[in-house]
Amino acid sequence: MANATYDRKEQFQQIQSGLLDGEQIIAVYDAVGTGTGFIGLTDRRVIIQDRSFIGKRFAITSIPYSKITSVSVVSNKSWGGSFFSTGAIAIHVGTHTYEVEFRGAQKSHHVHNVILHYIS
Repeated sequence: MANATYDRKEQFQQIQSGLLDGEQIIAVYDAVGTGTGFIGLTDRRVIIQDRSFIGKRFAITSIPYSKITSVSVVSNKSWGGSFFSTGAIAIHVGTHTYEVEFRGAQKSHHVHNVILHYIS
């Protein structure tokens, strides 16, 4: 776990507090925009903090890699063809899609590649 990547220590600690025996954190990234607080990646699952519930409530959702059907990188491109400073991924689980937007396209690519590694 010493080599896990994270943006905010409190988010990392929140994921750490809910780990299963032997489970290892790969990365915890802060999300931008409405709805999602952060995403955590472990060697067993994806963990998303969903802030879209009414009344300041939120949920921590665990998605086993075996339930993910696909993952997409969603990018905004400027007219010049270069990436903006944000990147997003979409995680498809059955008929539901979780979209998470990050500060910096490199984080979305890292999340995409980790998920793709575990689902393929």
